[in-house]
Amino acid sequence: MRKIINLFIGTNNKGKLKEIRSLLPKYIKIYSTKDINIKSPNENGKSFEENSIIKSKYFSKITSLPCLADDSGLEIDILNKAPGIYSARWAGKKLDFNKAIERVYRELNKKDKNWRLKKIRARFICALSISFLDKKITCVLGKVEGTISPTPKGNRGFGYDPIFIPFGKKFTFGQIAPKEKYRIDHRYKAFKKIKKFL
Repeated sequence: MRKIINLFIGTNNKGKLKEIRSLLPKYIKIYSTKDINIKSPNENGKSFEENSIIKSKYFSKITSLPCLADDSGLEIDILNKAPGIYSARWAGKKLDFNKAIERVYRELNKKDKNWRLKKIRARFICALSISFLDKKITCVLGKVEGTISPTPKGNRGFGYDPIFIPFGKKFTFGQIAPKEKYRIDHRYKAFKKIKKFL
């Protein structure tokens, strides 16, 4: 396969775009929904992988460029892996993640009033896919395991970062410097697997 020189990033999430841009080789020219005003497709897949492929094929067909798309979210074991593929939907139309985090805490309180005294297992999952027009080139999965912080901490990062403490760290993703976070998070792990296609 020829090296990809021009690549469309299929996301309307500024935080994701910034992180993906920082991980990509410098020689790749990146296009995004900032350059072309396209709404995201209806994500009706049953898994992170399916939703990622829906997005990469959709944006590639519209732009005629190879497209890299990410579908990612937070799974919390005690909540039967919710919010999972609905992670962004918990934030509502305006993607208000403060609202989403409040909902996580509400659901945890319903499950167990004393959850804050326990280590609540969770993980971030990222499915990255590259498609060109109707053809899926690849789809990979990256995961980072951790626990839920009893209170949101830090204003770095985005999404659920302020409530996720990766294993082996004392701080949430919201407190860790972006450069350090990018080296250990789920998106980076997926990127390591997808790099050979770029």
